[in-house]
Amino acid sequence: MTRTAVVVGNPKPASRTLAAATYVARELGGSEPDVVVDLATVGPGLLTWDDPVVPDLVAQVSSADLVVVACPTYKATYTGLLKLFLDRFAAEPRRAVAAPLMLGGGPAHALAPELTLRPVLAELGFTTVRGHYVLDAQHDDPAAYDDWLAQVRPVVTSVLDPAGARA
Repeated sequence: MTRTAVVVGNPKPASRTLAAATYVARELGGSEPDVVVDLATVGPGLLTWDDPVVPDLVAQVSSADLVVVACPTYKATYTGLLKLFLDRFAAEPRRAVAAPLMLGGGPAHALAPELTLRPVLAELGFTTVRGHYVLDAQHDDPAAYDDWLAQVRPVVTSVLDPAGARA
């Protein structure tokens, strides 16, 4: 069974970004995510290296097979909140697949997941799929994800279960 994690870098807790990321995790992983890290609820522990909560969250995410990393688009990139969390990961080969997801108010930043978030996830050792950008107004519309999910689902499946993908 695929162990799925969701990491959300929205500074607002329980955001549309969280709803979108959870939807994607269910669609790609086949069930509710095992780990949900809503960084807005973590607090100042992200700013200190001796906080015991953040390393535990990093370990939980690191043990996942599939990680949906989601964030709103701020100034054409991901938030500082997400950056603080991602800085805690060592750059090392990982078995996990990471799916970059970003939401934004308009189409001007549609390449942000590919140009800003996906490269940092690859640097951290995740196998990445093509990032996806969703307009805020469409965050709860399954049609906003359909084409992307159809493209990346076979990749996720083949990486996580190579024998099953060939069967």
